[in-house]
Amino acid sequence: MTDSKTFADYGLSQHFAQALADRGITQPFPIQALTLPVALTGQDIIGQAKTGTGKTLGFGLPALELLVTPASEGFEALPSPGAPQALIIVPTRELAIQVGEDLAPLAASASARVATLYGGRPYESQVKELKRGVELVVGTPGRLIDLWRQKYLDLSQVKLVVLDEADEMLDLGFLPDVERILSALPSQRQTMLFSATMPGPVLTMARRYMSQPMHIQAESGQQETATKASISQIIYRAHPLDKDELVGRILQAEGRGRTVIFTKTKRSAARLAEELEQRGFAAGALHGDLNQVAREQALEAFRQGRVDILVATDVAARGIDVDDVTHVINFQCPDDEKTYLHRVGRTGRADKEGTAVTLVDWEDVPRWKLINKALDLGVDEPVETYSSSPHLFSDLDIPAGTKGRLKSTAPRQRRERDVASGDRRTSSSAGRGRSSDRRRSAGDGGQEQAPRRRRRRVVSEAEGNPAGQEQGREQAPRRRRRRVRPKPSSQD
Repeated sequence: MTDSKTFADYGLSQHFAQALADRGITQPFPIQALTLPVALTGQDIIGQAKTGTGKTLGFGLPALELLVTPASEGFEALPSPGAPQALIIVPTRELAIQVGEDLAPLAASASARVATLYGGRPYESQVKELKRGVELVVGTPGRLIDLWRQKYLDLSQVKLVVLDEADEMLDLGFLPDVERILSALPSQRQTMLFSATMPGPVLTMARRYMSQPMHIQAESGQQETATKASISQIIYRAHPLDKDELVGRILQAEGRGRTVIFTKTKRSAARLAEELEQRGFAAGALHGDLNQVAREQALEAFRQGRVDILVATDVAARGIDVDDVTHVINFQCPDDEKTYLHRVGRTGRADKEGTAVTLVDWEDVPRWKLINKALDLGVDEPVETYSSSPHLFSDLDIPAGTKGRLKSTAPRQRRERDVASGDRRTSSSAGRGRSSDRRRSAGDGGQEQAPRRRRRRVVSEAEGNPAGQEQGREQAPRRRRRRVRPKPSSQD
């Protein structure tokens, strides 16, 4: 936090400041304190801050301030009442949902409407929302372009546009789509660009579409590429065959809360989540092979605490905005320093402490050295570590003797299978018991029923069905007649 100044001291409207206070937010973070006074004047901004430092409110509050809502005077005088007045572009679906959820309650306090547009959802519901009218749109580039080309999304009235996580858009190949959207906007507008890193292509785009932007960098006294001081970073050189056991022990460290585990591939994410469930942990997977509904359900379960371990790929990383993530585990070495920064930034958010553990394979040591050099982490040679290494327990405060499998909790699937089989055994035993009771209640009659059944079987065998026996005797010759012996060859 900054000093004792509140949001109202930085020029924010009283009803927005009260809405934030109702959510327990009274003082701005550094990036917010630096951004608000400049953004509220209409100045273009390039905001650079580490992941998890509060960029969403840094650009969301100025966007809400300039909206003319249906409850405001002059709404009907707008050129297109109900058309979007502010546009926030984000790289991933998960981040779009997160930003929309963060801003929707604040917008509701001013009677403003927010629409979140992203792929994986039917067009019909989003088209209906746009036809009803919205003041603020949060969306991903692909879906925004689709709706704009189909004339459902009117961009002619946008007064402010925000590009969030611009470096991620560059990595995902979205910059051409973003430039196409910017070209469709009115030339007289305010543009804000926020990102944790500033690659060359992002700066080139900023110079092309922004007018004399002011560069704002939170915590300017530190190196931008360095991670937050509140995150304890631990790097181990681990063997792939020992990683599952090693992770299982890390997950039992003292004080561990919600944990995000990053993997390189979708298959490894699904496999590790299933393995952790078999070991008794409440884990879920979040990767690109899941449909949008399943991805949202997995993320919501993680936010609500139904699962406290989320195994995810990098594509989903930008949408995991949960303040109380205590641990981040890189199951494999990240590809580069930017990926490392964004992964590690899932913990230590909102001035809280966090722990980031990176497991480096033998063949990935050269790659890790490049990351270490770029970020100046001081860990050029990761320590060789196994699940039984004593320093693993001391570094992460793991109780002595801990194994990688929970003793008191059986895997969920096994419990359900045991319960189901137990019910079947109980019901079958009860059925046998009721049958025995009926036989016992019959008294002597129960002893006479068995001979009668035997006599009936004897009678049926003795008498049988004469017609059937005769038919059987008649059919036998027919079967014999059908067996035709091969004719002797002409040579014989």
